[in-house]
Amino acid sequence: MLSKKILMLATMLVIVGLGVSVANADHSWGGYHWARTANPFTLELGDNVSSSWDGYLSTTASDWSTSSVVDTTVKTGKTKARLCKATNGRVEVCSERYGSTGWLGVAQIWVSGSHITKGAVKMNDTYFNTATYNTPAWRNMVMCQEVGHTLGLDHQDENFSNANLGTCMDYTSNPESNQHPNQHDYDMLETIYAHLDSINTVFSSTLSPRSAKPSNVGQEIDLTDPSAWGQAIRKDAQGKNSLYVRDLGKGEKVFTFVIWTQ
Repeated sequence: MLSKKILMLATMLVIVGLGVSVANADHSWGGYHWARTANPFTLELGDNVSSSWDGYLSTTASDWSTSSVVDTTVKTGKTKARLCKATNGRVEVCSERYGSTGWLGVAQIWVSGSHITKGAVKMNDTYFNTATYNTPAWRNMVMCQEVGHTLGLDHQDENFSNANLGTCMDYTSNPESNQHPNQHDYDMLETIYAHLDSINTVFSSTLSPRSAKPSNVGQEIDLTDPSAWGQAIRKDAQGKNSLYVRDLGKGEKVFTFVIWTQ
């Protein structure tokens, strides 16, 4: 027993000495994932963004499609950018002047149990049209990160002052080297989607018609308003609320991830 304790202590000391982050080892977002009956599956990203964002959305779709388990493809949007209402079975991506809200980007997923049923991503042009954030690096990083959340990924690191990890899933004050996913992101997606489900919550012509029943629970809620996001359940390193959850009833919830301005 004593030798086992010594071995565990030695292992912990090595981990601390190497500066390895426990959170970095597993950055699944609570195990939430799209239900599907086959891999790889195709997830549609609805294009509700302005022309200044089209290239960045295309880059993000290409980046995440490098994964062996999911292909993200850009399709015509099905909502108005101002409201950015989610559509069952896919992710709607929107850009608009949402106002001086303090947030750069928002990612939202609707879940039933552990399954994602729909998602929405919002880019706030009130800030992206300013000199500080109107750069390829900031646009690539925030777009990549918010879409990454809708795949079921959390952040690899949430300290803005740490050295960049070379992934868009890393908080940073200087996004130059954090514009795209890294191998750890792709490995994490393989882990999240290692199993198959008996139903599909992602709707695509590449999947069988045996899909989950579409849900419109909470569809009327205006989730562009932070007061509608529900309960704050996490803060970032700056002390700002970064993750919210709202119970929609009937076993369904909506989670909202927020990246704030610096």
